[in-house]
Amino acid sequence: MGENTSSNEALPLAEKIAAQVLELVDRGNSMPIVLIDGRSNSGKSTLAAEVQNLVFKNGESAPRVVHMDDLYLGWNGLQAGADYLNRFILKPLSDSYIAQWREFDWANPGEPGYESRNGEWREFAGGTPLIIEGCGALNQLSAQVASIKIWLEVPQEIRHQRWLEREGSSEHWAEWAAQEEEFYAREKSSELADDLVN
Repeated sequence: MGENTSSNEALPLAEKIAAQVLELVDRGNSMPIVLIDGRSNSGKSTLAAEVQNLVFKNGESAPRVVHMDDLYLGWNGLQAGADYLNRFILKPLSDSYIAQWREFDWANPGEPGYESRNGEWREFAGGTPLIIEGCGALNQLSAQVASIKIWLEVPQEIRHQRWLEREGSSEHWAEWAAQEEEFYAREKSSELADDLVN
């Protein structure tokens, strides 16, 4: 997984978010949490990278970026990824512990129906801004600890074209879209956002 969109499109929004992050840091919040959500191929990873670069350029340290792609349990794992985020990253950090998690290895997913996290172990102790991007990042639990919550809204035909450019086929498109429908209907992610960007 991963996303394609012009970095020029993301820049004005990235500048606004970066300024908000730096203001929070200046006011004493050493770990502002930024959640960037939206349906597949809406430009979340591009925006996260732009914000990371701008905060690093204008601040004292680079924000940590967590990609939801690394937390899903395969193509059927959107909900599992959101649960994993809340349990192993956000909960420990909000309790002043070190977050430790294991990434999902897309090249070594395990047997269908028995997918497991076989990737690298990661940890984050806080002290710098944290950006979490991907489908499922913004949910009822994560919203409670976030400083900035962004929802990207992009027409389906544009997102589907980006999917085809990235994946090479429509395989998994309908399967993933159905999970998005269910997840976002339940979590009301767009309504939890501070900014809804078209």
